[in-house]
Amino acid sequence: MQRKKLIKPLAPNEWRSLKNRMLNWSNQFSILLFLDTNNYPHTHSHYECLLAVGASTFSSQSENNDWLKSLAEQHFQNSDWLFGHICYELKDQLNHKTKSTKSYRHSYPLAYLFSPQTVCYINNSKTQLCIESFDDPQDILKEILESNEMLKQQNQQLHFQQRTHKDNYIQTVSKLREHIAAGDCYEINYCCEGYAENVNIDPIKAYASLAALSPAPFASYYRLGEQYMMSASPERYLTKSGSQIIAQPMKGTIKRGNDSIEDELAKNELRNSIKEQAENVMIVDLMRNDLARSCKVGTIKVDELFGIYSFPQVHQMVSSISGILKDNFSISDILRFSFPMGSMTGAPKIKVMELIETYENFRRQLFSGSVGYISPDGNCDFNVVIRSLFYNSSTQYLSYATGGAITFDSDPYNEWKELRLKAASLERVFAFH
Repeated sequence: MQRKKLIKPLAPNEWRSLKNRMLNWSNQFSILLFLDTNNYPHTHSHYECLLAVGASTFSSQSENNDWLKSLAEQHFQNSDWLFGHICYELKDQLNHKTKSTKSYRHSYPLAYLFSPQTVCYINNSKTQLCIESFDDPQDILKEILESNEMLKQQNQQLHFQQRTHKDNYIQTVSKLREHIAAGDCYEINYCCEGYAENVNIDPIKAYASLAALSPAPFASYYRLGEQYMMSASPERYLTKSGSQIIAQPMKGTIKRGNDSIEDELAKNELRNSIKEQAENVMIVDLMRNDLARSCKVGTIKVDELFGIYSFPQVHQMVSSISGILKDNFSISDILRFSFPMGSMTGAPKIKVMELIETYENFRRQLFSGSVGYISPDGNCDFNVVIRSLFYNSSTQYLSYATGGAITFDSDPYNEWKELRLKAASLERVFAFH
């Protein structure tokens, strides 16, 4: 059975209100993923936004199955849309040298990709809405157009507790610098959790507020039953277009200036920072090595090194690495050899994942994992799950995690300030504006 397809031409700027209508319409479904580029001019993005709702079939990771192998087989046999997530702890299935022992506070499967009942997307040029569905696309279009064109925003105040306090954080960073000095690793991504318990929120309102405060090119709103994610991620993990693979690790952060002059000074400071360049290039080298395992010899290139990209609260340093996929290799092979992404671990990867397990006091789960899609033709785009809120509606547990790369040159107090800067962009969703 094939999906029926409908294409609706869009008037100029109609796409803006249409996104809100799509989200409001989708709120009736217990499984959905909305991916939004927020009109950022990213060369490698295939759509302005994508919405998948309902699960006609799905593939979920269990402890005993090779999920990536079954994923490749499923997509080869069906050549269908797939949407969903990969949790950070899938690393334990891929490496067998690491073991996550912290307790669960959310209930995401290690990995979950679903073939949706309906896919809606707005093209890159924002001139068309396309609906592909096993149901009647005309009926779906009518329902979307009748949905509210305004997204209601969050208006409740919440106080977040910190699982790691400042003094403990600074002590841990000092210990990690000792590991680096001893030659155990070169760079480690160390993160901390903020949380609120027994809170009753409307996730789509929280996402609407987050999107308004921090529009980002890899934003997403995800519901899987009672589990929700509201993400303002600025980072791509990887994308595949034909046989070309592109990864875009982000390492290096500085706060935006208060005016255009301060802002330009901040960008130049980030661009010329030896410390931030060192953080970035270590992950570029790691990603080159990861991609080389699934790409043809001699095709790995660094297309951009130390690019400076601006977001509402911060400037970020981003690099781009590309390669050509080996014959008979698929997205499953790329994931197997590159997950979890180096920007969220550090280098060397196995050792720093062991140190992360030792020093972090929470289970990452979907944080520093990925959400995204695989299209029927085998192309894909996956983000890095950062700058995100996670909500378990059954336990009323709300959380986020933030952190950064620790190198030997890291100043513990400055690292704490960077962590709090990232956390503030999430916490202010629940503050008075």
